[in-house]
Amino acid sequence: MIQMIKKADVEIECLESYGALPLPGYQTEGAAGFDFYAALPVDKPVTIAPGEWQLIPTGLKLAVPAGMELQVRPRSGLAAKFGVTLLNTPGTVDSDYRGEVKVIMINLGKSDFVVERGMRIAQGIISSYCKAAFLVSEQLPETERGGGGFGHTGV
Repeated sequence: MIQMIKKADVEIECLESYGALPLPGYQTEGAAGFDFYAALPVDKPVTIAPGEWQLIPTGLKLAVPAGMELQVRPRSGLAAKFGVTLLNTPGTVDSDYRGEVKVIMINLGKSDFVVERGMRIAQGIISSYCKAAFLVSEQLPETERGGGGFGHTGV
């Protein structure tokens, strides 16, 4: 059995558009992310052409606990099979936001991609964070790496 590291109670509000879609849940015991479903009308799928993006509603509002964030991330299967991912990824939903969570899907594939009601379109991860206290310094402490940036250790 996999031991959970931390548990957070997250209240959700299901909008009318959510209807009878499954509640957010984890697909496997070891999954870090839960699924978001497309809360589109049954008769109004959304087609995303190659190179285009669309804002897709999830039909959910979440009360993320203080000191935590909701990270909205792509689903690897959509990326691998269709070239579909998310813009602004990972997207952050702050603990004081109370609006509907929406997902910006982009089609980087070669064919149109159709989003239909109930399709699993993204995954969410509830994560703790810390806030920084920024201190102005005349010079930063030295490290072995120094200012070495992109590719400085080789490819």
